[in-house]
Amino acid sequence: MRIALVADWLTVFGGAEHTIAEFLTIWPEAPLFTAVARQGALGPLDRAQIHTSTLQPVYNVLRRHQWLFPWMPRAIESLDLQGYDVILSSSHAVAKGVIPPSRTIHMCYCHTPMRYAWEMEEEYLDAFGIPQLLRSIIKRSLKKARRWDLSTAKRVDVFLANSLETQRRIQRIYGRESTVIYPPVHDRFFKTPLLHCTERSYYLAIGRLVPYKRFDLAVALANARKLPLKIVGTGQEHARLKTLAGPTVEFIGHARDEELPRLYAGARALLFPQHEDAGIVPLEAQACGTPVIAYDKGGARETIVRDETGVFFRGQSIESLAEALDHSTHISFDPETLRLHARIFSSERFREQIQRVVEETWSRYHMRDAETRSTVA
Repeated sequence: MRIALVADWLTVFGGAEHTIAEFLTIWPEAPLFTAVARQGALGPLDRAQIHTSTLQPVYNVLRRHQWLFPWMPRAIESLDLQGYDVILSSSHAVAKGVIPPSRTIHMCYCHTPMRYAWEMEEEYLDAFGIPQLLRSIIKRSLKKARRWDLSTAKRVDVFLANSLETQRRIQRIYGRESTVIYPPVHDRFFKTPLLHCTERSYYLAIGRLVPYKRFDLAVALANARKLPLKIVGTGQEHARLKTLAGPTVEFIGHARDEELPRLYAGARALLFPQHEDAGIVPLEAQACGTPVIAYDKGGARETIVRDETGVFFRGQSIESLAEALDHSTHISFDPETLRLHARIFSSERFREQIQRVVEETWSRYHMRDAETRSTVA
């Protein structure tokens, strides 16, 4: 089975990129195709055979992939994928739009249908830091992107969803069935020593510092309650959040992969105030024995056991978050129980599920193709 991997773009090593790294663990010789890539910033993916599109020279100058979005669909369609039996795309934007050769199976691991085309348009324009001058162009592009996104769903033979939330969105937007395979928690998070609650001294928030993730709620709560809060991540919200933050809030910035387990393990709880389709951060926290205080929407509902591995708050407000925090202090969370729950989502299990479904699908299509050729002959 000759397999090719496809990603939207590769500019940082985030959640989607961790998933691709797991694909490469299964198929280390597979080439990786993408619209643009930032070599040297991709962790283990820097060792992959990365093939980029015609947009790469422009990206090398601009260094902002967001500004290239209007040209991304054509760029992804221009990738030459001849000679492969299976294409496995990791898509939250354009990767699923590749044009597969006639006898090639296209399987898409969908993180979400293109959210900034179908919803949250303004939030994403803010999150990407799009200048006002370019916004009208981008909005017109998003209107075209919706039509393109719908049409390219037909190029996918099999959809894999990263959560039930994403599965529902795939059904609602594309009218397609999908199989749920939850994203992987890396082994290193299960190896960090579990700390007793008395050894935990701060609250934690982790992620890209962009508006829709609502880290401002975590900052406001820390200010109001004088709580020690560590914020890990970078993004254009950094300056604004720092202005809002009181003396008990510490900005860590970028944390290396080997530092993250220690940061999770030392926290009393992870604050997760955003609405995500899946979200790997709450699972990493639980793997380190740390409970989660999460917004009661999206994929968090599927990966957190209420009042056993975390608590939920209903509204994205400081009052609702504070109420959940108070509720959490009356629960004796068992770090071993949290870790045991997180093992359901381990990298090993993810790799087993992905490999099985890809090989079974290829086998099924391969046999069907052989039978068709035999009948014709």
